[in-house]
Amino acid sequence: MTTIDTAQIQALDSAHFIHPFTDHGELATRGSRVMTHAEGVYVWDSEGRKLLDAMSGLWCVNAGYARKELADAAYRQMMTLPYYNSFFQTTNVPAVQLASKLVSLAPKVAERSFEHVFYSSSGSESNDTNVRMVRRYWDLLGQPQRKVIIGRINGYHGSTMASASLGGMSGMHAQGDLPIPNITHIGQPYFFENGLSGETEAQFGIRAAGWLETKILELGADKVAAFIGEPVQGAGGVIIPPSTYWPEIQRIVDKYGILLISDEVICAFGRLGAWFAYAQFGMKPDLVTFAKGVTSGYIPLGGVLVGNRVAKVLIEQGGEFNHGYTYSGHPVACAVALANLELMEREQLVQRVHDDIGPYLAQCFAELKQHPLVGDAQTCGLVAGLVLVKNQATKECFAEELGVGMVCRAHCFGNGLIMRAVGDRMIIAPPLVMTHAQIDEMMALIVKCLDLTYADAGKNGWLA
Repeated sequence: MTTIDTAQIQALDSAHFIHPFTDHGELATRGSRVMTHAEGVYVWDSEGRKLLDAMSGLWCVNAGYARKELADAAYRQMMTLPYYNSFFQTTNVPAVQLASKLVSLAPKVAERSFEHVFYSSSGSESNDTNVRMVRRYWDLLGQPQRKVIIGRINGYHGSTMASASLGGMSGMHAQGDLPIPNITHIGQPYFFENGLSGETEAQFGIRAAGWLETKILELGADKVAAFIGEPVQGAGGVIIPPSTYWPEIQRIVDKYGILLISDEVICAFGRLGAWFAYAQFGMKPDLVTFAKGVTSGYIPLGGVLVGNRVAKVLIEQGGEFNHGYTYSGHPVACAVALANLELMEREQLVQRVHDDIGPYLAQCFAELKQHPLVGDAQTCGLVAGLVLVKNQATKECFAEELGVGMVCRAHCFGNGLIMRAVGDRMIIAPPLVMTHAQIDEMMALIVKCLDLTYADAGKNGWLA
């Protein structure tokens, strides 16, 4: 492998590359971590350090790194038809085949089913598409006043103007005059933070879902177009709702005739132990957002599964839909997605998460509740989160300004583990190909980093 001059790359990086979600003043001082190669569940940096990637890149490398089948699929398609647009009544073979495959994997729930796909290149673009589709749908039905889309505080749906507005991240809304008009939010179903004394998780799930009905009545049901949510919140800190939450949300949207959008950019393609997560949570969505794991992150691809309720109106009454992207249905991206889904089926990765590696992670992660720094630890499939607390008995949290999560994250990187901090929640979403031995290796690293963080907290007087 070619030797890399880390300092030179860092200097060029600082001089020319504006990174997403980065403090560039801090970056210029500290320098970027330069990743050079990867295999399986591990990545290496330019200094030769090996790290276990417990975040699978950015929730997306589901099939693991260095899968030759996916590189070969990209090469074959690039040498056949590297690009052609899907505007002007034109299509390509991989895009058509992938659309057929995706709808075959999407569960039919009651009267709701999916037979159509709209392509983009990312989850952010896909959720922008959802805004356009939802509002067009209601326009065509003669209800143009139905424009409001309700999301959740701390939900994440992307970082474009519309998708960042749909999400409920206050830091994003503080930049760029967001949210845009006709998007509003309700609270998140986070029992650890919002549960009342004496309240069960099941009771809390019903109460949290009720916030949607309150908001609908406040706005006027005739003004509300849709509700959007992730089955399990990802970037917000792996917030796993009580089992009562989504069935009650579904009852409410059905009561008021509102569309439901299931954002599965993180949750689909085996991450939660199913091809798509909505059915296992009691959801009957009209639109499903996907991206990330559809290609295992090897090449950008996103899209929307469009339910028959919406598709029928758009197709039969809508005429030309004035929306789309240069790379909608990109043949190389679609070819890689097909190869990725074939690989996942061949290796039974979705079933494995559901039956084997997911339950094993849950078993291991539950043991972390014994650590004095851990207030709660939860898993769902192959996502997991734990919350760092000052006092385990009372669940008292650390002062936000201490940045305890970032202290723990630094220990993780320093000890060969990539684990993400969201405030004082530490989260993981490892590749689906992980073995039991690698789970054991990851858990040992997590415990080591928790011990180091606890020692720091004691030394600095943060536990007093």
